[in-house]
Amino acid sequence: MFLTRLSLTNFRIFSRLDLEIPRRVILLSGSNAQGKTSVLEAISFLATFSSFHASNDRQLLNYNLTPEPIQVGRIVADFVKGERAHTMEVRLVKEYNGNPNAPKFRKEVLLDGVKRRISDLFGQFNAVSFLPQMSKIVEDGPAERRLYLDQLLCQAEPGYARHLSNFNKALQQRNALLKMLGEQGGDARQLEIWDEVIARHAAELMQARINVLHELEYAARPIHSKLTDGAEVLRLVYQPSYEPLPAPKGQMLLLDSQLDRSGLKVEELENGYKVALRANYREDINRGLTSLGPHRDEFRFFINKIDLGDFGSRGQSRTVLLSLKFAEVEWMHARTGEWPVLLLDEIMAELDPKRRGDLIGVLDEVEQALLTATDPEMFTSDFTQRHEIWQVKDGMVFKQTQSEPSLE
Repeated sequence: MFLTRLSLTNFRIFSRLDLEIPRRVILLSGSNAQGKTSVLEAISFLATFSSFHASNDRQLLNYNLTPEPIQVGRIVADFVKGERAHTMEVRLVKEYNGNPNAPKFRKEVLLDGVKRRISDLFGQFNAVSFLPQMSKIVEDGPAERRLYLDQLLCQAEPGYARHLSNFNKALQQRNALLKMLGEQGGDARQLEIWDEVIARHAAELMQARINVLHELEYAARPIHSKLTDGAEVLRLVYQPSYEPLPAPKGQMLLLDSQLDRSGLKVEELENGYKVALRANYREDINRGLTSLGPHRDEFRFFINKIDLGDFGSRGQSRTVLLSLKFAEVEWMHARTGEWPVLLLDEIMAELDPKRRGDLIGVLDEVEQALLTATDPEMFTSDFTQRHEIWQVKDGMVFKQTQSEPSLE
């Protein structure tokens, strides 16, 4: 899979950008706040339909837009997947409707000229993003790790996005009923209809998470061992809030437990989860919330049996993230048959010379990668001679071999 063209309109710093993108590695060079990361952000948006920087999609619109009743930002990309060429367009639309203090915002996505539901478009375009701030996957709370898994699985697991959406909608309804039962009383058996719905979708989510963590660990462990010269063993440990397996006799479940859940079928997960939900009726009604389920799942990174989130160093977190992202590229290629577009934002500044060399080696494996750097000197002369370098300045992109900008 690779991009052939990227067009941005009123996106971030760009009023208008139109780039023909070669099927190779490209280095975007320039000072900070010139638009380098925004190019990667736009490409990543085609895969996840969310920003890796903005807290909401409204922030993606160019802040210099003139006041108009309707303001529109666009990301348009031509790409090749397999043997077929496609065009994807994302529209970010802000409408004022006569009320300047309460504009409405919507997001529309078209594939090959046809407007589609976003949940149906996950996996059409695949990308792996690698940014220094992604260390929060390792260092921050479980919500960051759940989001990481969900975005990855939405790209490569057919139907995952639909199950996730349906689970979240049913969960809202069940929580609303729990709150009502707690405040007004009533028959707890009313929950059974929502138990059936959320268990059906939860089982699909849990099985996908079990499998992806098992497969990512298999891919990441040798990579991490190489990066640490064999000194560290990496494990990814799934900690579901609903544990489908019984604890070993006479033991409690340990954080670094060796429980193998990979053989569990969807039906087993669904039936067991429904039993657990019903056993928790009293607690859930008292709290007004569903206490068990994928929305409370966690997974942890262990190095030599030590929880990295609690005891790891900043350097270990960076190395784990590097291993995870290399594994993600391999996993997505194995899963989909297509190399994802690799997006690397200022990552060289976070790595020592050896890690930089390892990363450059990975770039030879993918079909297409776009990197950013404020200082191209972080790359070897061999790298800069073999790959194109584009300068980004004030929302314009200049190809080194051209005297004119590619932006009009």
